[in-house]
Amino acid sequence: MTEMTAPPQDRARMKRNTAILVLAQALLGSQMPMIFTIGGLAGQSLAPNPCFATLPISLIVLGSMLAATPVSAMMQKFGRQVGFFIGAGSGAIGGAIGAYGLYHASFEIFLVASLFTGVYMSAQGFYRFAAADTADEEFRPKAISYVMAGGLAAAIIGPQMVKATAEAMAVPFMGTYLAVILFNVIGSALFLFLDIPKPPTPEEGAARGRSRLELLKTPIIAVSIICAMVSYALMNLVMTSTPLAVVGCGFETGTAANIVTAHVLAMYVPSFFTGHLIARFGVKTIVATGLVILAGAGLVALQGVALENFYIALVLLGIGWNFGFIGATTMLAGAHTPEERGRMQGMNDLIVFGGVTVASLASGGLMNCSGGSAETGWASVNLAMAPFLMLAGAALIWLWFQRDEDYA
Repeated sequence: MTEMTAPPQDRARMKRNTAILVLAQALLGSQMPMIFTIGGLAGQSLAPNPCFATLPISLIVLGSMLAATPVSAMMQKFGRQVGFFIGAGSGAIGGAIGAYGLYHASFEIFLVASLFTGVYMSAQGFYRFAAADTADEEFRPKAISYVMAGGLAAAIIGPQMVKATAEAMAVPFMGTYLAVILFNVIGSALFLFLDIPKPPTPEEGAARGRSRLELLKTPIIAVSIICAMVSYALMNLVMTSTPLAVVGCGFETGTAANIVTAHVLAMYVPSFFTGHLIARFGVKTIVATGLVILAGAGLVALQGVALENFYIALVLLGIGWNFGFIGATTMLAGAHTPEERGRMQGMNDLIVFGGVTVASLASGGLMNCSGGSAETGWASVNLAMAPFLMLAGAALIWLWFQRDEDYA
């Protein structure tokens, strides 16, 4: 069924759900750049050892990884709305605990806040899948792409809120964490207007779909997970090291912030047309293009540490992530049945964010401990991309040679 032949009420529902999820991505999603911007700085002010300054950020990603399977199972049983309310509630709790930890100057309490924030981050990751739930085959890649494009607004709102709130109270950064609570409370009201039916409960003796192992043995599912994990993990690996590399090579902190801003814009601006490109050229072609662009980012970075190298490399990194991750998500969304949705999507995000967690932890070590200068550390970070890009590329080439009937 195409978008043009779908009943009018179905077309209206899928577009309304997509619009709501775009708004949620923009409003609720803005807490992530807020926390990622100040989390390391706040951690540095609290940590007993400066080496642990970025541990709060790593624990957010770890919390997201650990929450992926239970949050997905909750959505499978009770519906998307319940899972999204749990996510927003966890985000608010994380903001409250973070503010409390800052007030009492407790690094341990602050780390607990990161884990709750990770539960929100996990729930946010399912916005893209929720957009596909009520979309037909033609509109599905566009719906996923539009929801991801909501991150562009979040990338603008979040840093502006940091500027307005970071020093607004006597305790630095406490105002930002209090603002996070407000964002979650207000933003969660959007989910009241979602109209996504719960997956039907299988009757006794009815087929419950493939097991997790059977799903992983499905070629298109295995390759989509590999490509999503590689795209997201490598983006995180390089982005996390960028401010350290830029400042370490003699540029101002403000310059590093400008480069990261250009990167974030490159991550989300293409989302306005990625879905259309997928519909026109095919999902495997777009994922392959994303991997090639990620490789290009690494090559540019390895050519030198001039300002233009940083800018071009980080812009390419953002575009490559967009094509690779949205393409892989689209590939996965059409490869499982409704009764398999909970176990499939939870397993996908567990694996993907497991890779991102490792990348987040490895980034600082590669940057600071693999050479005697910022230049050699930055080169090590970008060289580390190569084997994983080759893995994803080989998997995609293998998928191209599979017969269509082997996909599902």
